[in-house]
Amino acid sequence: MQEKTTTELFNALKRDPDVEGFLANNQQEFSKPFHEYLKALLKEKNLTKKFLYTEMNCDPAHIYHIFKGTKKPSRERLAAMARAMGLNLEETQYLLRYGGYGILYPRNPWDAVVISAIEHHLTVTEMNELLKQLGELPIFNKD
Repeated sequence: MQEKTTTELFNALKRDPDVEGFLANNQQEFSKPFHEYLKALLKEKNLTKKFLYTEMNCDPAHIYHIFKGTKKPSRERLAAMARAMGLNLEETQYLLRYGGYGILYPRNPWDAVVISAIEHHLTVTEMNELLKQLGELPIFNKD
């Protein structure tokens, strides 16, 4: 469990000339690998991988590789995953950042459609249809 704020960690790191000691002394403060975060999120939402790949209409092997940490999902795939898990906008933005991507930006048309889909609780399929309907690239249904 994390106990220190990011600012506290940053200040401690700047003061400590021994980065190895800093790392050892603060291990509990570090973020877990992305695939571990996804597993925890799935458990928190009481969902299964099967539900996820069915809802996303994608190859089960793709989801299993993501959850094993052997494949990094694209930003678009993460947006679909967030919708399938029923994440709100704040949770989706956090998921994207944790995954190493930029947040959804309302000045970007594709992102604006995804934001609207989140706010209106559309399914992944409905979001995909809306993207196509509005001339944006859909989230591909098959890998």
